[in-house]
Amino acid sequence: MNHHSSSHAPSAVQVRTPRLLLGVLATFAMMLGIAGAGTAAAATVVDTIPVGNSPRVVAITPDGSRAYVPNQIDGTVSVIDTGTNTETTTVTVGNQPIAVAITPEGTRAYVTNIADDTVSVIDTGTNTVVGAPIPVGNGPVAVEITPDGSRAYVANLFSDLVSVIDTGTNIEIATVTVGNNPEGLAITPDGSRAYVSNSDDDTVSVIDTGTNMVVGAPIPVGEVPVGVAVTPNGSRVYVTSVVDDKVSVIDTGTNTEIITTTVGDAPFGVEITPDGAFAYVTNQNDGTVSVIDTYTSTVVETITVGNDPYKLAITPNGAFAYVANLSDDTVSVIAIDRCLGSLCNGFGSLGGAGSVVGGGSTGS
Repeated sequence: MNHHSSSHAPSAVQVRTPRLLLGVLATFAMMLGIAGAGTAAAATVVDTIPVGNSPRVVAITPDGSRAYVPNQIDGTVSVIDTGTNTETTTVTVGNQPIAVAITPEGTRAYVTNIADDTVSVIDTGTNTVVGAPIPVGNGPVAVEITPDGSRAYVANLFSDLVSVIDTGTNIEIATVTVGNNPEGLAITPDGSRAYVSNSDDDTVSVIDTGTNMVVGAPIPVGEVPVGVAVTPNGSRVYVTSVVDDKVSVIDTGTNTEIITTTVGDAPFGVEITPDGAFAYVTNQNDGTVSVIDTYTSTVVETITVGNDPYKLAITPNGAFAYVANLSDDTVSVIAIDRCLGSLCNGFGSLGGAGSVVGGGSTGS
């Protein structure tokens, strides 16, 4: 699905951070020899990997050794060796695979087949499909696994439902009614909440994973929200809005949008670096990736990738981003620069997860 963006993108909301705090941080950074924006080497595309027809999403194993890429038109999943950045095998799954998530221990990959209304399960040790396809709702378009690995949550675009799969039995055990056309979801690091983007409602629904019920009112965000990512400390949720070219930031303490950042044309996927310092956003119509400094909520870099970048994944060590280019049938590999934006990526908590922006807590 390729949404078209509006030509009238809103300007970014100004961040109000105490000047004294900024001064202290800047001085501290200079004392430690930390580079700021404009002085650091740029993040760059270091490799381009041919895969199958119409790659949509990338998921990386917890040990960082492999990337799994569903190819929608081929009905396959490409397996990439991240050490050599080559496709080592393909796995045939269902009809039009569009999303993939890997269990925390790395032994299984769950793949949504949007034209079959099923989920295929790949044994990552043998790279073969195990068991029968799991029936879910109509148009499964996104999947995420809980941190304990016990459940898979699947957003079903055409039935306005999220399916809950017990990964022990690989059976759908519950469905949760959300908004219209749920297209993306992400689960908090503690596993307690799932945030679901409703692309036709311009809202985000919040699911309590303990009860599998929606809690609170839908959260208004931008027009046609799709990509969803939660910061490592769980304090913020980033949501892309395809039509108005912005990324919304939700405070998980209040479940309200606290700031927006304007990015490129038709932002779709979003992922956060493991230290929480940066958000990487694919802009479909630009063929670029915007890099947002989560501390300042500003774009600090724009990286040219392939044609029609859809979604992406970041390696567990934070060194690389893998971007699925839908129209190029390739995956771009970005070497992530450790010193972009307000502070170096490796500087930890001061740049983490936008924790200072909007006056929120500094960790969870």
